[in-house]
Amino acid sequence: MSQNHHNHPKHLKWQLLKTEHLVQDEWIDFRRLTYRMPDGRVFSPYYNYSRRNYVVIVASDTAGRFLCVRQYRQGIGEVTTEFPAGGIEKAKDADGVSERAALAAAKRELQEETGYTSNDWHHLLTIPSDATISDNYAHIYRAKNCRPVSGQHLDETEFLNAELRSQDEIAHLIETGGFQQAVHVMAWLLAERKA
Repeated sequence: MSQNHHNHPKHLKWQLLKTEHLVQDEWIDFRRLTYRMPDGRVFSPYYNYSRRNYVVIVASDTAGRFLCVRQYRQGIGEVTTEFPAGGIEKAKDADGVSERAALAAAKRELQEETGYTSNDWHHLLTIPSDATISDNYAHIYRAKNCRPVSGQHLDETEFLNAELRSQDEIAHLIETGGFQQAVHVMAWLLAERKA
C-alpha cells in the first residue's frame, strides 16, 4: 500500500458545513448534513442520527446455559432471539457514557428482562453501534453464574420472553441466520474468545 501524504487521516476527514435536525426528540436526533469532501467537492444530503448508547449482556447461569430474550424487532418485522440489552440513561462524562453508568445499566437490564442477577461481570468491549450512520456506542458485557432472583420487570413498551439456551443452540442459531442482531453476534464471538 502506498505511503503517500493522501493516506494521512487528516486528508480523509470530511468537513461538516451544515446540519439540519429533521426529527429531534427524547428518542432520536435525525439529521440531514452537508459536507465538504477531502477533494473539495460538496456532498449533500448525508443522513445520520443520534440515539442513546446501550448495553448488550452475554449472560450464563450456574449450569452454563445462556440467557436470551425473544422479542419483535420492527426494523425487520420479525421476532428475534438475542441477548438481554437496553439503553443507558444519562450519566455521561467528558468522553461519553461512563463505564460505571454502563455497568449499572447492564445489571438493571439483565434483571428487568430475565429476572436474573450476577456478581461476576466482565467488560468485553465498547464499540460504535454503526459508525457509518450513527454516533451511539454498544457496551458489551459478560455475566457469569447468573441466578434467578425475581420475575421480569419490563418497560411499558417491552414485550419479550426470556429463555435459556445451550452454547450449541446459540452457535447453531448464529450459523443458520436465526440470531439476527449483528452486535449481539459480535458479543457472542468475543465472549467465546475470552472463555
